[in-house]
Amino acid sequence: MQRNMDFIRDILLRIEEAKGPNMVALLDKDASESDLEKLQYHLALVIEAGLAKGIAAHTMGGKNWLNLNLTWDGHEFVDAVRDPEIWRQTKAGAAKVGAFSLDLLASLAKGLIRKQIEKHTGVELDLG
Repeated sequence: MQRNMDFIRDILLRIEEAKGPNMVALLDKDASESDLEKLQYHLALVIEAGLAKGIAAHTMGGKNWLNLNLTWDGHEFVDAVRDPEIWRQTKAGAAKVGAFSLDLLASLAKGLIRKQIEKHTGVELDLG
């Protein structure tokens, strides 16, 4: 299965929006088996990357995650890619060079945000 960064972003936004660690609605009730497999794969990637943490619970329906929360790095990534226009520009920039690593996407999004701050405030930020 290929990693889908749009889906990963959506997972992170849903975790952030949840009212509590056990209230995360990541799929609709009528989701297909392939949707569930896609979610399990991408959620495992999110946790492996250190963007979220949770307790794995193996059930008859497969692996579920309890106490699902974003980590500091997860919040940082979400803050960088939350705005749909920044996310669109980030993906477009990455597509031009053919690279979609998590670190590259986060850095590119932060660079775009930095340019917006400079444009609106006249303050040049050196966050390097």
